[in-house]
Amino acid sequence: MVRPVRAIVIAVLLFVVAAAAAWSSLALWYRLPLPELGRQASAILFGLFGASVIVALFGRRRIRAVLAFVAAFVIVLFWWSTIEPQANGAWAPDVARQVTGEFDGDLLTLTNVREFQWRSATDFTEQWTTRSYDLNKLKNVDMFMSYWSGPTIAHVIMSFGFDDGRYLAWSIEVRRLSGGSFSPLADLFKSSPLVIIAADERDVIGLRSNFRGEDVQIYRLRATPAAARLLLREYVSDANALAARPAFYNSLTTNCTTTIVKMMRVAGDAVPMDWRLIVNGYLPEYAYDRRALDISVPLSQLRSAAHIAARAHEDGLSPNFSQAIRVGVPSPQGAF
Repeated sequence: MVRPVRAIVIAVLLFVVAAAAAWSSLALWYRLPLPELGRQASAILFGLFGASVIVALFGRRRIRAVLAFVAAFVIVLFWWSTIEPQANGAWAPDVARQVTGEFDGDLLTLTNVREFQWRSATDFTEQWTTRSYDLNKLKNVDMFMSYWSGPTIAHVIMSFGFDDGRYLAWSIEVRRLSGGSFSPLADLFKSSPLVIIAADERDVIGLRSNFRGEDVQIYRLRATPAAARLLLREYVSDANALAARPAFYNSLTTNCTTTIVKMMRVAGDAVPMDWRLIVNGYLPEYAYDRRALDISVPLSQLRSAAHIAARAHEDGLSPNFSQAIRVGVPSPQGAF
């Protein structure tokens, strides 16, 4: 019995050491405050150290090797815990400002609402505005899926519609430095802060559909005005908290989907854990199964009507953009 137990223990230790060494090496690679050569050397050395410990697991000095690795890993974790997101930086213009909001009863006033005028993906007129919204006039909420890397991964944007015809879109994004780019792997390792953007649809949606060439789809949600108000309040609460204390974006744990799910749960909606909340390109299927979409028609029909590219390009980002992209999109009957 001793040998099988020993083999199981060694197998578990091998997996744990390999995973911890890989994570530590990548953390050092991306975040150690040294020139690139120093970061690369540190990452490689820690990886070799982990490999040597794995080899030692099959020898007499396995206990000493494991203790040494634990000590080194604890040091890495302590260093990791000291890394805080920067509050100020030379941010890319489209994520330079964090929206904030104040409530006076049901009147919401937002500061730093984005209203960029885009002529191409890199040519634009920058404009930030202050706006007020009466939550009693909030009537619906829609979900935009912007597919930028195949059918499995999408950027999720929620948009709130008011009975005066205005729409307010919310986008949870990576706060890139000017000239920086989005890297799902790097953003697992405290590379970029999180930013919450409130914007016109013809800004944040039109940019993706008309200039970035992403496959943008719209799904009208079956939510009551009361539920929509609760979710909007959560967006404002999270935005204010983020303005007061920056947080890191994380490609797995704190992204455009997980943050929305957290908000919806706080607002009182039951959102059961599901693999489609991670592989978020399949969120429409999840929402349909949860009866959050119009279930009076097949999902395939909703999918077909959801693509806005043709309507968006034909409209050309006019003041009527929000109405134009919704033409032919089924509206749900009834509420949750």
